[in-house]
Amino acid sequence: MNEKIVIESNGYDRIDGRNAYQSDIKRLTLGAPMLEENKKMQIAAQIWKADKDGELILAEELPIHQIFDLMILLSRTLLYFKEAYRLPLLHDPEKPTVERIGLQGGVLPVEICTDNENINEDIREFAQSLNDLGELTGERQRTLIRILNELELY
Repeated sequence: MNEKIVIESNGYDRIDGRNAYQSDIKRLTLGAPMLEENKKMQIAAQIWKADKDGELILAEELPIHQIFDLMILLSRTLLYFKEAYRLPLLHDPEKPTVERIGLQGGVLPVEICTDNENINEDIREFAQSLNDLGELTGERQRTLIRILNELELY
């Protein structure tokens, strides 16, 4: 179970957001990919859950570039919603593109999901949820900013 794991964070269940102290996610790790579909990648992040017998099992695995992509998407979304209150629907139906972020010779588009028939209601609920999660995400954002600033100096 620990083969090819280099960095680990045990006891994640104690800090797993609103699931803290009752989460079945027990451990986060970084190391060589374990799942066949990720074998082309050099490093992956793993999420470990406890099964019904209390044994840790690999629940999810993402290549680290996908984690960065998710963080870019989330960060851009957070920035968008800081100003979205200025729009009556929290978005402009005529301009669903938030930003097109250049990556790896292509583009990571950040857009409002216009295929969602209930977007006007769902976007209000989403914005409220982002606001409600502020106490959980704020500390994590500050920590991430501090670490990213340290990396810049490295």
